[in-house]
Amino acid sequence: MSSSPNERLKQLAEGPEEDLDLAEAALLIAQHEYPQLDVAGYLRRLDEFAGTVRQRLRPHVLPEQIIAAMNYFLYKEQGFAGNSDDYYDPRNSFLNEVIDRRLGIPITLSIIYMELGRRLGLLFQGISFPGHFLVKLPAATSTVVLDPYAGGISLGVDDLEQRLVQLYAESGQKVSLDDALANAGKKEILLRVLRNLKAIYVHTRDYNKALSAVDRMLLVVPDQPQELRDRGFIYQQLECTHAALADLRRYLALEPGASDAEAVHARLVELQQQATRLH
Repeated sequence: MSSSPNERLKQLAEGPEEDLDLAEAALLIAQHEYPQLDVAGYLRRLDEFAGTVRQRLRPHVLPEQIIAAMNYFLYKEQGFAGNSDDYYDPRNSFLNEVIDRRLGIPITLSIIYMELGRRLGLLFQGISFPGHFLVKLPAATSTVVLDPYAGGISLGVDDLEQRLVQLYAESGQKVSLDDALANAGKKEILLRVLRNLKAIYVHTRDYNKALSAVDRMLLVVPDQPQELRDRGFIYQQLECTHAALADLRRYLALEPGASDAEAVHARLVELQQQATRLH
């Protein structure tokens, strides 16, 4: 008997991170929304993409030549692009939809870019750059930073510094470029996909789908305090009082010194009164 998408996602997350198949995990996230989704079929499509690019490469090709071939194939031939017209469409977060529609957001286009690169021998790493996910290819002499949302363009130090300046101009916050370019592990990438979905569904008040997104985050990385807190708030919206109480109590147990601890305590009192009235 085949496992459910959640069981398979949990199985992948519990293994060594270096062995985690990022594309499969992202497709399992999508399969919750599309129960008939053929995960193996979409993985084969990525294999076929890589096979097409590989046929065009000469032996002993340099990494920058592989990147150029990838960019031409993905953006010129296949028409992949950032969905700037409808950025918050949840379909932008589902890998099957991104492959079918050729439209996505930085995180999902980066997953496709990384997975295509991996099949061609380039081990890209994700970067949780503030506000806009990027990828990088570490090299002996210098690291290449690329933006899959913008056609795979290469970003120099000046470009990246300028992005940080623009992002933090109003707040005056200082973030070093080294910190901004820190690696994002595969689980972190999956969490970012799910956080995007959670935010969209909370905004549209689709709390059942928001709950599902948080549930899967806690499958990937259990006992995340902020996600337990947010799930507690979502449970409250769904009038699941006892589940909300359990999650908020767990949050405070994990983060007793949290900046919002007083507000969460007040929420607990409110929920406990509701639970008492239910009896």
